[in-house]
Amino acid sequence: METADSTSSSLLSRVKARDPQAWQRLAELYGPLVYQWCRRCEVAPEDAADLVQDVFDTVAGHVGEFAYRRPGDSFRAWVRTVTLNRVRDHFRRLRHQVEAKGGTDAQRRLLEIPDRASLPAHDGPFQDALWQRVLDAVRAEFEDRTWQAFWQVVIDGRAPADVAADLGMTLGAVYKAKARILRRVRVELEGLDAAE
Repeated sequence: METADSTSSSLLSRVKARDPQAWQRLAELYGPLVYQWCRRCEVAPEDAADLVQDVFDTVAGHVGEFAYRRPGDSFRAWVRTVTLNRVRDHFRRLRHQVEAKGGTDAQRRLLEIPDRASLPAHDGPFQDALWQRVLDAVRAEFEDRTWQAFWQVVIDGRAPADVAADLGMTLGAVYKAKARILRRVRVELEGLDAAE
């Protein structure tokens, strides 16, 4: 049985051969560990989830280069190095970004937006139309399964692993769907702020 402390050479060989079940197992083993490493580096929870996906993208692109070259080399240490590099990149990007208007409170309100049909009657028609316009514009750009993964994790608050199982997706694909759609929603909202 593989653990994140000792990845078997057979699992690693299957990962290098792009075996989907091996990738799923790798994500199950290392996803929580990568997330924990990010959080220990003081990455915000929502950014840590995005960084997990970035780490797995990098691992996917370079896993063929990994080899045990010296005694004591481990796949876990290699993944940790990749993670720390992605964390450094993340903090470099943050230094160059201007904080978005509204900050964390605006993002929290965005994530609490319910389905249009369940909006309370006292919400004004302008506010209802604005939110629906943003969500409709963004939704049209993504496949239904990608949108469902985002919606179930972000809006419904379901665990990514449960959503992945229900939708027949990998855990990494669910994280990627969430990150891609959140980035797109942020761009759309920034465009609305600039137009005001």
